[in-house]
Amino acid sequence: MLTVTSVNVNGLRAAAKKGFVEWLAETEADVLCLQEVRAEPQQLPEHVRKPDGWHVVHAPAAAKGRAGVSLYSRREPDRIQVGFGSAEFDTSGRYVEADLPGVTVASLYLPSGEVGTERQDEKVRFMGEFLAYLKGLRERAAADGREVLVCGDWNIAHQQADLKNWRGNTKNSGFLPEEREWLSRVFDEYVDVVRALHPDAAGPYTWWSYRGRAFDNDAGWRIDLAVATAGLAKRAVKGFVERAASHEERWSDHAPVTVVFET
Repeated sequence: MLTVTSVNVNGLRAAAKKGFVEWLAETEADVLCLQEVRAEPQQLPEHVRKPDGWHVVHAPAAAKGRAGVSLYSRREPDRIQVGFGSAEFDTSGRYVEADLPGVTVASLYLPSGEVGTERQDEKVRFMGEFLAYLKGLRERAAADGREVLVCGDWNIAHQQADLKNWRGNTKNSGFLPEEREWLSRVFDEYVDVVRALHPDAAGPYTWWSYRGRAFDNDAGWRIDLAVATAGLAKRAVKGFVERAASHEERWSDHAPVTVVFET
C-alpha cells in the first residue's frame, strides 16, 4: 500500500505546538504533503524540520511568513523539484514535487484569491501556468511509465457538494464559475480521488472557518484535494478526512486528507 496525507497546517510552528507533532508520531502515511508552512527551515524546531524516519524537503516562500510547502517521505526521493518552471511563482512557496518508485508526488498551495483584487489576478495567472504544467507532467510521466499524485490546498470547491453554503458563495473566490470550470479542465487530465471514492457524499469537508461555529456545524469546504493520474486513481482503495473530534483538538483550520493506494 501507498498512503499519502495532505494538510494545510496554517503555520507549522503554531501547529507543532497544538498537536501536529503528536499527530505526526501516529500517522501511518508514507508521504506527507504540507501547505502554508509559513516558516524558513531554520525557524522550525529540529524534530519538526527533519523528524526521525523522514526525508524532508521544505520550499519556503521568498516573501517571509507567507505560503510555503513541504514534503515528507519515509523513503528518500529519487528526484526533488521546487516550483514548476514559472518565473513568477517558483519562489512563492507553492509547489514541490518528488519522484518515488513509480510515482511523482507533489504538494500544492494554490493562491486563495479575493474577488476584485490583485490577489484574484494572481490566482488566475497561477491557474493558467499551472494547468499547462499539469498537462505536460502527465504526458512525461506516461512516457516514463510513471503515475502522478498532486495533493494540496487547491482553494477551489468544484461542485455544490463540496461546500455547505454554496448558494452564498457563488460570487466569492473559491467557488466562482470560472474557477470551477478550470478545475473541470484539470479533471479532464486527472482524477479527484476522494470524490471518485465518494461520488454522492456531501463533502467530506476539509476546511472550516475559525469564525462562528463553522466546525461544530460542519459548515465547511472541500478544497484540499488528492488529484491523481487515472492509472493510480484506479488503485485507490480508501480516501478520507481526518477530522478532529472537537474544535479544541484542532491544530489547523484544515484537516488532513488521506488517500490509500494498492501498489
